[in-house]
Amino acid sequence: MKDRAIIPDELEGYYSDWKMSPGLACGDFLFFSGFTGADADGNLSGDPETQIRMAFRKVGLVLAKAGLSYNALVEMTTYHIGLKDHLELFKKIRAEFVEEPYPAWTAVEVAGFVRDGAVIEIKAVANRVPKSE
Repeated sequence: MKDRAIIPDELEGYYSDWKMSPGLACGDFLFFSGFTGADADGNLSGDPETQIRMAFRKVGLVLAKAGLSYNALVEMTTYHIGLKDHLELFKKIRAEFVEEPYPAWTAVEVAGFVRDGAVIEIKAVANRVPKSE
């Protein structure tokens, strides 16, 4: 099976400008680029909740383009500036999206991102084979 880029219309700039796939389907897995909380126009809210929700929205766009839901997530790594400042908020929002069996998760504190003002980046892996019950 050939690798295939998953590019939602709203995220086409990742592919054309940055030369990276928002998602890359490889065999049974879908690998995601890291997503910050900037909106489609590149605007970044100063509100951590808005940024976290926008990052999850981008993950959802890639999942939907691949014909999947958040249930397909098997692994997630999140990068945070001020991890302890918004960890409980992040956990609360994350719980709105992930489903049992919950994906593996690692949270990492970082010094900065390419985009100034970003406080979160989400990187994930999904399995394109439905989970058995």
